Amino acid sequence: MKKFIATCMGLMLTAPVMADESKITKGLKTYDAMGCMLLQECTDGVKKINTMLDLSTEYEDPERFTAVAQEFNKMVDALAAVGSNVYLADDKYFPIGHRGVYHTVSNHMYLNKAFMSRPHTVMSVMRHEGWHAAQDCMAGTIKNNMIAIIMDEEKVPQIWQDIASDTYAATPSAIPWEKEAFWAGKTEWMTQAALEACAAGDMWEIYEPTPMTREWLELNGFITGD
Repeated sequence: MKKFIATCMGLMLTAPVMADESKITKGLKTYDAMGCMLLQECTDGVKKINTMLDLSTEYEDPERFTAVAQEFNKMVDALAAVGSNVYLADDKYFPIGHRGVYHTVSNHMYLNKAFMSRPHTVMSVMRHEGWHAAQDCMAGTIKNNMIAIIMDEEKVPQIWQDIASDTYAATPSAIPWEKEAFWAGKTEWMTQAALEACAAGDMWEIYEPTPMTREWLELNGFITGD
């Protein structure tokens, strides 16, 4: 099990509490600013996304997003079914290079508006961060602050293992969670299937928990032993 805030370009373990942007002591584009957004105390330029149309109309030629709208909308619907919202947020709340974040405490996802003008980027980030939401669900319930890996680590294709190892070399403890999220981020409908399993309450029937996760689930009363 692991408790964290999963981001597409980094890992944040804590976020300070701030009443509004005037309380951001370390400036914009910092973890302080992200924390304020995640706590929903900084809301300027933060828009809730219900369908792809809400996002695509923020950019020129919104019809470019039509090809990926179905998968996107189904992910948003599945997330909403478990109380998780998706937001498009101003770049000022994200540390430099961060394209999106899933917050395991509030269970909401935030997409960095500065990076979402290309459909393939939108889907990569949605799938990646959505996979972290599914990992949250795997760890008993999406309502707690824990996440668990979903796939047997050896089943993750080597290319995604290598990418995760390189990207998270400074925080190797994140690699088991991130390598399957990288895989999901580039695989159509993979995240959607996991989110639908979560919403339907079928997570552990469809995705066999790893031995360590099963032990934790049994210990905490989420499933019973055989």
